[in-house]
Amino acid sequence: MLKRVIFQGVLMLMLSGSAMADSAIRLNGAFTQGGMLTGQTTPGAKVTFDGRPVRVSKEGIFIVGFGRDAPLEHRLVVDLPDGRRQRRNIEISARKYKIQRIDGLPKKKVTPDKEALKRIRNEIAMVKKARSRDDSRTDFLTGFIWPVTGPITGVYGSQRILNGKPRRPHFGVDIAAPVGTKVVAPADGVVTLAYPDMYFSGGTLIVDHGHHLSSSFLHLSRILVKVGQRVRKGEVIAEVGATGRVTGPHLDWRMNLSAARIDPQLLAPPMPHAGPH
Repeated sequence: MLKRVIFQGVLMLMLSGSAMADSAIRLNGAFTQGGMLTGQTTPGAKVTFDGRPVRVSKEGIFIVGFGRDAPLEHRLVVDLPDGRRQRRNIEISARKYKIQRIDGLPKKKVTPDKEALKRIRNEIAMVKKARSRDDSRTDFLTGFIWPVTGPITGVYGSQRILNGKPRRPHFGVDIAAPVGTKVVAPADGVVTLAYPDMYFSGGTLIVDHGHHLSSSFLHLSRILVKVGQRVRKGEVIAEVGATGRVTGPHLDWRMNLSAARIDPQLLAPPMPHAGPH
């Protein structure tokens, strides 16, 4: 079971000068590779993370994330409305990733031909566009639940060996479930992609949670929502399938925060009745 004690909790970075509440940054989340932090600062402040501007809501809410192989030290800079600038270092922990071997895949799904590669490039562009939305909604504040429950058969960050050939790491969490099992929205959001048959991911659905944070749901048999539709946490949005590059029915749930691929398992509560993984 994934250890949820990895640097989770609340970190308060007290800014120099006043000890008043508006002189602190509060960060809550997983301080580790693949983790995401929800922060709050003084309304009206501007935030940069590793030199890149970060969206801040009118209430002072912002989020930052760490990819699979993110460096272990990061720089947060806050420009307060009164003109003060505060700089803080954020340290995260390294993770060890599993190696997962998957055999029995069709050869064309491991080594696509030229025609398939053209299709794949077009689909990558569609996904990239769907994930590019960046607006002021803070739907992520509703918190996250599992979109489906069942045995976890694949975890974030694992190195994939497909039909004996090394491939890219896995960036989601796989949950085994029968075809037709209902998939619910893990948090509030807006649908930005609903595509029935992508080459690798099959039926693919993307829901944006605001601030450039999105969830992707792969290998679906049915998609029950449309692009532009507002969905609520717990609402049925799709059904589990075995489409695309799979060896059996399951849901692959992935999350992206801007360019960082983050681990959904660090945002969701412990899986109810989960099998060993």
